[in-house]
Amino acid sequence: MSVNDTEVTGIGSGLAVGTASAVLTPRLRLVLVLLLAAQFMLAVDFAILNVALPVIGGSLGFPLADLQWIATSFALCAAGFTLFFGRVADLFGRRRLFLGGLAVLGVASIVGGLAQNPGMLITARIFQGLATAAVTPAGLSLLTTSFPEGPLRRKALGLNGALMSSGFTAGAILGGVLTDLLSWRWAFFINVPVALAVLLIAPRVINESRPDVRPKLDVPGAVSVTLGLLAIIFGLTQAGEKGWSSASALLSLAAGVLLLLVFYAVECKVSSPLVPLGVLGKRSVAWGNLAGLLAFLTETSLVFPLTLYLQKVLGFSPLTAGLCFGVLGLGTVLGGTTAAKVIGKIGTKQTLIVGGILQAVSTAAMIGLLSDDRSSMWLLLVASFTGGVGNLLVIVGFMVTATSGLADHEQGLAVGLATMTQQVGITMGTPIMSAVSTAAIVGTGATAILGGLKVAIAVNAAIVLIGLLSSVLFLRSDRSTAQ
Repeated sequence: MSVNDTEVTGIGSGLAVGTASAVLTPRLRLVLVLLLAAQFMLAVDFAILNVALPVIGGSLGFPLADLQWIATSFALCAAGFTLFFGRVADLFGRRRLFLGGLAVLGVASIVGGLAQNPGMLITARIFQGLATAAVTPAGLSLLTTSFPEGPLRRKALGLNGALMSSGFTAGAILGGVLTDLLSWRWAFFINVPVALAVLLIAPRVINESRPDVRPKLDVPGAVSVTLGLLAIIFGLTQAGEKGWSSASALLSLAAGVLLLLVFYAVECKVSSPLVPLGVLGKRSVAWGNLAGLLAFLTETSLVFPLTLYLQKVLGFSPLTAGLCFGVLGLGTVLGGTTAAKVIGKIGTKQTLIVGGILQAVSTAAMIGLLSDDRSSMWLLLVASFTGGVGNLLVIVGFMVTATSGLADHEQGLAVGLATMTQQVGITMGTPIMSAVSTAAIVGTGATAILGGLKVAIAVNAAIVLIGLLSSVLFLRSDRSTAQ
């Protein structure tokens, strides 16, 4: 039998689940390190190519208008297929999907690093996105089932949230460093040794979890929800690129909404639904995911207006601007590593509220700190730091809330929903901020850009406030967060 402190012998009806260890043993520490390393690598992948896009375009002959597809092709697959793979992990084995996804990611990274033309690179990014959609929910499912509800799970999820958020910042910095010192191709190659190390060690320390009786996969539900999410995310990217009134954006968004309505109708009728409506009906799952969606949407997308401000208004270089976001990254690390203790003392709802208040106040303060000189730059960095702390308190609170009070065989589904929430929030945030700032910029020059960016940040703060109010009004105060 594989060595692990949690033995799962079944995840379907009539399952028998071993009791997870209440002590962080050496084996559990190794499990935690492996799973966190994989999640951090995936987070880095989201941002590592952003600063390298112009260089990649010149190297491979990408037309300027098509450069965005290097990021969009990855994001579409990563977000669109997450819920589907989260359920597949439950039905066919979490470890199996986790390891298979890592293998695909490693191969796709090699192909991307060796790409000689745009088609080869886009193909690699598509498979990287699909691998991310498989590895992320499978890894988080293994994390939540390896650690019991309580302090150990809160600590594990806190570290995971900190590494995920800091991974976005590290990706931006690392992408700039690798591109400047070596080559943009190393932004792909860097994944390979990490994936290989996890693939070699994980089978020895992580047990498989599989159903006693394998239920049928809800194919109509899987197809409708995947196509619906793809359409919505594509519509959002089109809105960011061409404006909210563009025909491609409106048609895609309308098609996405229609397909999600079809998905809901399917789930009401099939015997083995992809998403049991009873799970969605739990207050912790529904409102917890809303809080998470808005948290990921706001802080990750805040990088867009701040990047424009630092480079277009203050004249910073791309690398200097990226290093400034290291302060935001430090805030997310502090928030993630302290969130477990905060939740243990005041409960998840109160943590969501405290984090939301801190993030909302910090974001709103940035509006008054933006100017065409650098005198208030240190205050802006302080606000970004405290906003990062608040954001991670919300994110960890969301993960604890959205995965608590559920049976072990529902953990893959709950984590799949939470991961989809994360991916969609990350994907839709930047197009929204781009569309708002573009519409608000009237005229040319630094002053006009500054005015538009202030409007975008004000909208960002308002979205944070909506998430805060939803937690205050609709989540229960008990620490279990189960309905």
